[in-house]
Amino acid sequence: MVKSKNQDFESAIKRLEEIVAQLESGDLQLEKSLELFEEGIKLSRFCHTKLDEAERKVEILLKNAEGELKRTPFEEESAAASNGEESSEED
Repeated sequence: MVKSKNQDFESAIKRLEEIVAQLESGDLQLEKSLELFEEGIKLSRFCHTKLDEAERKVEILLKNAEGELKRTPFEEESAAASNGEESSEED
């Protein structure tokens, strides 16, 4: 039941959870298990792609020393904020 490219992330995750529950039940015939497994792999890849896209979109704009805005990936900013309090720069 993989939908068109218009499928949203939340629907894909919900369907993936349903597939996992069905597979974990162990009450399926081999052919049906393989069919669900294949659908689950497609959904997993779809979700992974959507998460990658979202990660690229999430950026924080920071001002550098000259007051210019600089794009910084969200992950680096989080690490810098947590390390910034404990570290000191020496000139």
